[in-house]
Amino acid sequence: MAVSVSPPRSGPAAVADVLDRALAGVRISDDDAVTLLRSRDLVRVGRVADELRGRKTNPDEVTFIVDRNVNYTNVCVTDCDFCAFYRRPEDRAEGYILPTPIILQKISETLAIGGTGVLLQGGHHPDLRIDWYERLFRTVKEQFPACHLHALSPPEIMHIARRSRLTVPTVLSRLRDAGLDSLPGGGGEVLVDRVRQIIAPKKTKTDEWLGVMRHAHRLGISTSATMMYGHVETLEERVEHLRRIRDLQDEAPGFRAFISWTFQRDGTRLGELVTETPTSFDYLLTQAVSRIYLDNVDHIQSSWVTQGLKIGQVALHFGADDLGSIMMEENVVSAAGTTHRAGIEDFRRLIRAAGKRPVQRDMFYRPVDVD
Repeated sequence: MAVSVSPPRSGPAAVADVLDRALAGVRISDDDAVTLLRSRDLVRVGRVADELRGRKTNPDEVTFIVDRNVNYTNVCVTDCDFCAFYRRPEDRAEGYILPTPIILQKISETLAIGGTGVLLQGGHHPDLRIDWYERLFRTVKEQFPACHLHALSPPEIMHIARRSRLTVPTVLSRLRDAGLDSLPGGGGEVLVDRVRQIIAPKKTKTDEWLGVMRHAHRLGISTSATMMYGHVETLEERVEHLRRIRDLQDEAPGFRAFISWTFQRDGTRLGELVTETPTSFDYLLTQAVSRIYLDNVDHIQSSWVTQGLKIGQVALHFGADDLGSIMMEENVVSAAGTTHRAGIEDFRRLIRAAGKRPVQRDMFYRPVDVD
């Protein structure tokens, strides 16, 4: 695919030029993406994102998944300034590790309402090594062989590797053999080390996060990619994050979807430093630009959990083809003061009201139930 190398410009003519080239199948550059973000021309950018979305996926359908976010522990040693969920190891009153029977009960409840899997993520607990995860995954698969384990973000994989004194490929291979099906893209935040040093200095660096995903893709483990923005990053750094995702997808394909959301500030140390957070307008524009820029990622997911159901619905006309999960359980975002809830029928009504046909999918975007 051709790559645009035009210098950055501004104004309506520059925006029109970028969008025309994108519609013609020319890969836009970083400068082009910045031009679109700075333009504030939400309607035109959104229209093109919607057109490109319709070329990638069925334009008449919107997919969603029924699963559950199970946070197996809230104990974490990384002390991320943007997180209101974690507790330090010494906090014995509020720190926890979910017992395996409780995790199994949560999975059983999810499958009972037509769910197809669980999103299993947690803190970086200093006492959990690879054998704990292997036992858990094998137990899950023994009791629920059809349950898809979408589990452990790249920082968690790095943490397990360090605590277990193993390489990342070894950890991924052993967890895959124990039942791991795919990796979520959590912990990406913004893939620029200047930003990461400010908001999460103890967490994985950019190249480490990408390295885990590269190894996963080469081992046949599919993943998703995420971006949590709207804090200390610049627009250029937001686009740099997108470029690192696009470059890795070119090199070692495996990202099935991209999900972005805005920083949720309540109860966080970072929130005390951030004076201006993105509006719904900013969210929709950033999502639309991500659809245009990430020409090698098929699915863009709307973040209704952080934006609310109404904006989540509007986002379906700004490049998103997927509404994500009904999130029958969610703890991390809600800890930061944002709580939205929805059920299967809520999703179906929302999608129909947007003029689309609801399709329940599994983690591989295969249809499970078509409305």
